Amino acid sequence: MNVKMIKCSREDVQTLQEISIETFNDTFKEQNSPENMQAYLERAFNSKQLEKELSNVSSEFFFVYFNEELAGFLKVNINDAQSEKMGDESLEVERIYIKNKFQKHGLGKHLLNKAIEIALGHHKKKVWLGVWEKNENAIAFYEKMGFVQTGAHSFYMGDEEQIDFIMTKTLIL
Repeated sequence: MNVKMIKCSREDVQTLQEISIETFNDTFKEQNSPENMQAYLERAFNSKQLEKELSNVSSEFFFVYFNEELAGFLKVNINDAQSEKMGDESLEVERIYIKNKFQKHGLGKHLLNKAIEIALGHHKKKVWLGVWEKNENAIAFYEKMGFVQTGAHSFYMGDEEQIDFIMTKTLIL
C-alpha cells in the first residue's frame, strides 16, 4: 500500500472542485433531495469559493493518493477560519472525504493523523469536527480515533436544516 499526501495550492482548484463534488455527492445524495444537493454543491464548491478557501492562510488542504491515484482530501482550519468559534487552542477538521472505491483502506486514519500533526505543530490543544448526526459510520470512526461528542450545530443542506454533532479530541502536547 503506497499512501502519499500532498498539500494543495491555488493551482489545484479544478481538481479540488472535482473531488469535492464527487465525494460529497457520493456520501450524501441518497439522504437528500436533488435540489438541496445541487444548491449546496454550487455554493460550497464553486471555483471562486474554493480559491478563496485555498488563499486563506488559516486553512490548509491536502490530497491523499493511494497507489498514485487521487483518493481523497482533507481541509483543516485554525484561528478565524474555523466555522465555529472554538478558540485559539483548537484546529477544525472541516472536510475529510475519501472516494468510495478507496474507503476501508485506512486513508481516513492517515488524513486524521495529518490533521493532528498539524494541530500539534501549531501548539493546539484540541481537534474538532462536525459530523452529520445520521452519518453513523463516520461517527463510529471518529469515536474509534478518540473523538467524543461535545455539542451540536446546525448545517444547511440547501434550505433544509440538519444537525451536525461536534466531536472533539483533546491532544497531549
